[in-house]
Amino acid sequence: MSISLFTFEPWATIHQQQVEDALARVMPSEETSPARLHSAMRYAVLGGGKRVRALLSYAAAELVRAPAKSTDAAAVAVELIHAFSLVHDDMPCMDDDDLRRGKPSCHKQYGDATALLVGDALQSLAFQTIADTNAPQALKQVQVLAQATGSRGMCGGQSIDLQSTGLLLTRSELETMHQYKTGALIRASTLLGAYAAESTSEAHISLLNQYSENMGLAFQVVDDILDATADTQTLGKTAGKDALQEKSTYVSLLGIEEANALVKRLYEQTLQLLAGFDKQADPLRAIARFICERTS
Repeated sequence: MSISLFTFEPWATIHQQQVEDALARVMPSEETSPARLHSAMRYAVLGGGKRVRALLSYAAAELVRAPAKSTDAAAVAVELIHAFSLVHDDMPCMDDDDLRRGKPSCHKQYGDATALLVGDALQSLAFQTIADTNAPQALKQVQVLAQATGSRGMCGGQSIDLQSTGLLLTRSELETMHQYKTGALIRASTLLGAYAAESTSEAHISLLNQYSENMGLAFQVVDDILDATADTQTLGKTAGKDALQEKSTYVSLLGIEEANALVKRLYEQTLQLLAGFDKQADPLRAIARFICERTS
């Protein structure tokens, strides 16, 4: 299926490079002491990933006409938090994965202790990056990102996931877990872009909250489908781990066919949500399609 009249790929490529350049500027060089830690931070962050969360920040910022400096900071912050979560998730005490973005996981390349510190340092740098902008709504951005990262967000979701291994969750329990584990940072990515503006209307925040809820769920359902159907080379991480670890997923709960149908419904609902907006919402529409149709 095509992406309407909006040319998503050029737009995405420009903004992926924009956040890559901004990330490279924000992180200390490999020559800066402690050199090994900074080398590992750059290894974990640069040169990989689809930057979906950064693209969400840029798309929301375009909707509200936010300035470039605070928008870049928002995109950088969410990518740093995402990278921190991946580094820690891959460690032996968590999901225990040796491969990330098609290369050895950070702990395989630099050791467990350094990987642990990488995650801690990336998290701190994310908040510093926002604070350094002195933007009018920087405090609100910090609040949103802190909640998305903590025990009522990503860390809480990971905790529930660890405790649920081998258990059969209900659909409601599964959705709650992923609202925290995956959805919270997707919501934060979108809202940080919106709060990059000097002011943001309640109408825009309400819309983007609903958009994020749909896309957070769709992202996780597609992840579960891909884990069950794609191979390791395609994914850039170990495929089939959910089944091996006896985790409840949307595929184990609903089956492939119904999981795909759920993704389709979420996409259609999201298009309806954005129906009243002009071309400024085209990036949000295109990202929704990308999330729902991605193959890796």
